[in-house]
Amino acid sequence: MTVEEYKNKRNELMSAATDAVTSGDVEAAAAKRAEIEALDEEYDAEQRELANLAALKERKIVDITTSRDNMLTPQNLMPAESMLKPQNEDEVYRKAFAHTLMGFMLPKEEAEIFDKINKRIAPGEIENVTQTAATHTVVIPKTLVDAIWKEMGERHPILNAVPKTFVKGKLSYPFEAVSGDNAEFYDEDTEVVEGTFTIEALDLDGYELAKALNISWKLQKMSIDSFLAYVANLVAEKMANALAAAVVEGKGVAGASDSWKSQPQGIVTALNAETNTPQVLTWTPSTDEVTYAKMTSLMSKIRSGYSAGAVIYAKNDFIWNVLANIKDTAGRPYFIADVISGGVGRLFGHVVYEEDAIPADAMLLGNVGQGYLMNVQEDISLMQDSHMTKRTTTYMGYAILDGKVRTTKAFAYLKKSS
Repeated sequence: MTVEEYKNKRNELMSAATDAVTSGDVEAAAAKRAEIEALDEEYDAEQRELANLAALKERKIVDITTSRDNMLTPQNLMPAESMLKPQNEDEVYRKAFAHTLMGFMLPKEEAEIFDKINKRIAPGEIENVTQTAATHTVVIPKTLVDAIWKEMGERHPILNAVPKTFVKGKLSYPFEAVSGDNAEFYDEDTEVVEGTFTIEALDLDGYELAKALNISWKLQKMSIDSFLAYVANLVAEKMANALAAAVVEGKGVAGASDSWKSQPQGIVTALNAETNTPQVLTWTPSTDEVTYAKMTSLMSKIRSGYSAGAVIYAKNDFIWNVLANIKDTAGRPYFIADVISGGVGRLFGHVVYEEDAIPADAMLLGNVGQGYLMNVQEDISLMQDSHMTKRTTTYMGYAILDGKVRTTKAFAYLKKSS
């Protein structure tokens, strides 16, 4: 079966299955799905067999009657590179990675490249090899890692805004703690006054973020592209939920008596921890509603320079039931629906994003790109463990990272009074 024949037949079956579902014929749709699974299995089996035959074909037959001296003459020697066709190592590894997760035996070429990449565990040689479980980790292809981060950002817009560095080990990031006075003009006889400019360090450690996912063996029969997309989607969904929650409400470094594990510091956590909470406003239903005056007061808390890149994050419920109903004296809403800007609308010039990690009945106005920092010590990697009796495979997404608020002046938080 050629690739074109396989694609055409699969497309026909998919079309028929879709039509059956649309028309309400569930039994026919299930039958077509079974045919698609059988076709995928048949095609994968053919491809594995072709790969094995190709490997056998490459074996050279040595004529033992030929003089050894003649065999080793320079004319009979050929560089190994000239015997191999140019190959895209990234693409070969991508297939090998998928075949490994799907439980297939790797052809010779894929096995060599797979072993080559996954044995590079020296620090700095390759991304995605974890320090705590390197021998059990499968290096994720760079294209798939990028797809996972992209999917995480689409699910949680706040993660898209977080600036990330990828430095192995602890990272100390200098920042301006006290800006001091501006420069002044002096004459020749006047001594220049020393300023109060102060630089401090923001230390980023590394905390483990992990999520285990169970996938049925039946799903491992999917095509490579479909399977990789499925795994990326699952890993992105679960890890994004946890990471976005940490960026917003992460508790930071755990003390000796704390029951929770050390994690990134959340923006809301940092704002609530400040003395007198200067960046936080509250509202109360019926008696102290979210009004135009309340919103302008909130926006005044953002320091000049950060406001230009600030956006609004809130749950869908708060956006449409509270923010969208703030009106002027003529009864016209200030909220403007606008999906072109990337969010769901605009309010007082700021883009509004639906962000489920924000607490209920609250909103965060902030310039995350300027006010928050994250370092990823170990990029997203994947570990697997098969369970024969359950006919499932557990895949665990894994990363080591940390994040902290660089300056609270880039944020303002509105919450419901308790």
